[in-house]
Amino acid sequence: MGSTHDTDTVETRLMDLIGRGYRFIHPRDSDGAVVAVVGVRPHGTVIDILRLDAENDATALRVPADEQDPLTPTRTLWHCHGAADQVLDKLLALPDEAAAISPAG
Repeated sequence: MGSTHDTDTVETRLMDLIGRGYRFIHPRDSDGAVVAVVGVRPHGTVIDILRLDAENDATALRVPADEQDPLTPTRTLWHCHGAADQVLDKLLALPDEAAAISPAG
């Protein structure tokens, strides 16, 4: 796991996402252990999604709002994968307007 500073930074960024309207779920395995933190924010014509599997394994997506299953989309408008702090920075920097972003973050 990362340092305490890294953990605090990730927690602060997650709180920023909550402030922007993200709702979080915590999928669990058969033993009840949390396997990921998943945040979802539908807005306008898009849905922004964050999946945090570990501090060094995070994925963020922006998908069209009409996507059948946003958690396993067939189309993405933007995506980013990497360390949680870096992915969270890019996600927080995304403009709300879907047309204002390039396909790959």
